[in-house]
Amino acid sequence: MKQADYLADNPYATLGTAAEATADARLSFIRKTYTHLVAAVYALVLLEFIFFKVLPLDEWMPALMQGRWWWLIMFGGFMLVSWMANQWARSDTSIGTQYMGLFAYVLAQAVILCPLLWIANLYAMKIGGGTYSPILIAGIATLLIFGVLTATVFLTRHDFSYLGPILGIAGMVGFGLIALSMFGLINFGILLCSAFVVFACGFILYDTSNVLLHYRTDQHVAASLALFASVALLFWYILQIVISLSGRD
Repeated sequence: MKQADYLADNPYATLGTAAEATADARLSFIRKTYTHLVAAVYALVLLEFIFFKVLPLDEWMPALMQGRWWWLIMFGGFMLVSWMANQWARSDTSIGTQYMGLFAYVLAQAVILCPLLWIANLYAMKIGGGTYSPILIAGIATLLIFGVLTATVFLTRHDFSYLGPILGIAGMVGFGLIALSMFGLINFGILLCSAFVVFACGFILYDTSNVLLHYRTDQHVAASLALFASVALLFWYILQIVISLSGRD
């Protein structure tokens, strides 16, 4: 097939993508992408461990919970760092810049997630005869959902890139809802959190199909950042649901 015909039939395609690469190059790219994803998750866990061990969170968090403007500042800073991190991770000029982007995003995610983890530690969920941490339950649920969605894409090889515009519009609506919740105009109940879980699942399908079909084989850092962002979003809202269903420890 000619290049022009290939691009005409595949509007989301880019020449030099993993879909066009040799089997060895494609396998190497996928392995690097998911290795970096796992490393990013471990880095997030390590950063949270350091925060909880070093920082006086029990003194800071009650005041933070009462300060609406602190949440706005944190969320605004997170959005800014996320945009910069994605630009760096997609840089074609320097591999060092790409890794800076990935680390910056993991650090920003650790900061924005820290208050929710602190709240989660105040709760416990009873299942059967045992009592479990909401963080553990949310982590297992996130892993299972991510595994099922990833397997779905890898087994079907379906192209979910058409979800891009839909997720973009949903993201703008979600941003507005988050802003309204910060001003106390709406409450993030289980139903709304469940909608965001569906939103995150859509992004995992979209990002995973991009890994298989649309990323170049030298973009493993950017691909891992996209997947990490989707997994972190999924965990965030699953954890909120689990907290809502749990009792005070």
